[in-house]
Amino acid sequence: MNRPFLFILFALFFLEFSYSQVVNIESRRLKTDSVFVFLGNLSLSFNDNNGSQVFQFGSGLTSQLKPKGSKNIYLLLGDYALIRANGVDFNNSWFLHFRFRHKFSDLIRFESYVQSQHDGLLDVNYRNLIGAGLRLKLVGVEPDDNSEEQSTFKLYLGNAYMYEEEKSDAFNKRFSNHRHSSYLALTYNAGNGKVSILNVLYYQPLYSNFNDFRLLEQLKIEIPISETLDFTTTFNYYIDSITPKDRKQYSSKVYFGFNIEL
Repeated sequence: MNRPFLFILFALFFLEFSYSQVVNIESRRLKTDSVFVFLGNLSLSFNDNNGSQVFQFGSGLTSQLKPKGSKNIYLLLGDYALIRANGVDFNNSWFLHFRFRHKFSDLIRFESYVQSQHDGLLDVNYRNLIGAGLRLKLVGVEPDDNSEEQSTFKLYLGNAYMYEEEKSDAFNKRFSNHRHSSYLALTYNAGNGKVSILNVLYYQPLYSNFNDFRLLEQLKIEIPISETLDFTTTFNYYIDSITPKDRKQYSSKVYFGFNIEL
């Protein structure tokens, strides 16, 4: 069973927008044999500098159920973030996701999911969706018990149908879309307390117009410093090719932080 862990945010640098409409679920999957896992975090801060007030609140939830002897996994994710300065919201977003997975074989898994999210800073600020598809394990290199080499390498390909409903308060518009959702996920772990890498690329075009697409690229690297402390950095780049304002919208973010296992 995974040990409890606490994530401490060390520094945050972001450009233009806070969250994208495509969320990287791959980085939130739990690699554990435990029947039930619950992870949560909560942060709160208030600053008043000569009348300039900044309020920040954040919370996150990750929960997974994996019944013994079953090939099914149930995953629940949730996030909320608020940054308010002098009565103006610079970030006010939430996200909720539930996913079911059934393993047919080492190669093929079936997945279905529902999701709801809100971000007041984007042209499309409400989005609800439901989807289902297949997840293929293209490459799975793991060390055997007698090998001195402990590195692992995995490559997954996912393809799914997705129905989404979107709302734009800024332009007073609603949309109902049928999209294809595909992703390519690469994970590498050098083993023996060395570097681990996760890279995921999502591509979600409309079936009726492949020029209308969303793309998300995320690269995450963790470097162990000691037995209990890891340095982590994450880079996100997101594109929405056509928004309700008929423009391209993008966001990029870089995170630096520490993971502490107690």
